[in-house]
Amino acid sequence: MLAQQIPAIQSALAEAGVDGWFFASFQQNDPLGMSLLGLTGEGKLVTRRCYYLIPREGEPKKLVHAIESGMLDHLPGPKTVYNTWQGHRQEVANLVSGYRRLAAQYSPNNEIPTVSRLDAGTFDLLRAAGVEVVSSADLAQRFVATWTQEQLEGHRRANVHLHRIVLEAFQRVSEALRRGDQIDEYAVQRFILDSFETAGLWAESDPIVGVNAHSADPHYQPGPDHSASIRKGDFLLIDLWAKEKAADSVYADITWCGVCAASPTDKQQEVFSAVAGARDAAWELVRGRFPHQPIHGFEVDDAAREVIRKAGYGDLFIHRTGHSIGVTDHGQGANMDNLETHDTRLLLPMTGFSIEPGIYIPGDFGVRLEINVALTQEAPEITGADPQRELLRLLA
Repeated sequence: MLAQQIPAIQSALAEAGVDGWFFASFQQNDPLGMSLLGLTGEGKLVTRRCYYLIPREGEPKKLVHAIESGMLDHLPGPKTVYNTWQGHRQEVANLVSGYRRLAAQYSPNNEIPTVSRLDAGTFDLLRAAGVEVVSSADLAQRFVATWTQEQLEGHRRANVHLHRIVLEAFQRVSEALRRGDQIDEYAVQRFILDSFETAGLWAESDPIVGVNAHSADPHYQPGPDHSASIRKGDFLLIDLWAKEKAADSVYADITWCGVCAASPTDKQQEVFSAVAGARDAAWELVRGRFPHQPIHGFEVDDAAREVIRKAGYGDLFIHRTGHSIGVTDHGQGANMDNLETHDTRLLLPMTGFSIEPGIYIPGDFGVRLEINVALTQEAPEITGADPQRELLRLLA
């Protein structure tokens, strides 16, 4: 696949004013680069250092170890083979000779850890060869995080299913409570997973179903041996993610909340309103600027976080506003983050991400409201269904 992308990569390098893109692979050091180079999957064990350089102009070049001399044979370009450590050091210098600025999986000050994969020792070798290393963060997005039209359509379909399934899950709780039946978090989780199977969806991990204090733990998951009962008066959060089973399908990922009562408490309503306002502020920023003005991941986080800060809950919004979405639930593109990281990556057409601000009151309850945004060439869209506007009232 990379071979067909090389002309587009070279065009992107020219736009960025970079002389080339340098890849350094060893074991599983760089998931992003190894995926692009076709070094992932069964039978791909990179036990010796290998390198690939795509220049702005001309043929790519390879450097491989004698023991794994065929490691990059599926990619275009001439090959150099090294064996000794002395030869390795010399050939790395030869590989990058004549290039002033090279992009690599590097992030200054480790600001974006998913991109910051180039080890310090290899950085030293490049610097000793007179190379200025620049981050591949935005460059990489164009080739690992963008969706095809088919992936966009699959994401939309999956998200329609998720919205139906989450409402059915809340309805199942409502009916059990009205009948006086026992129901717990794990039973709801199993219902969701069964619904995925019926809809032809698949997820790499199980959904979150959290009641009361469990909803205040952003990554809580019930299990057969640790699951709380759901009772009248409880607060309930459900976070579910899945994708179609076809190869290269893209995830959808949403979160809804409800109360096992006729109406929420004043505190529950206040927190819900703050989170909904933060979500909407982030969305309005994206909608107002994309695609006509540049917008970075950290700016979206700032927009949401400011609303929650003004509401007096800033210290209780403990995670980023959103994450990239791709063939894995947390994708390789820009995150909506200026808390855990300072994500300076641009939001690019044909990528997608979540907007999911939250307020978590330890020992009490937590509200997270998650939507998915797809950026088409023409405009951003919220996929699946309209955002949640009111807390679900399961006993109304």
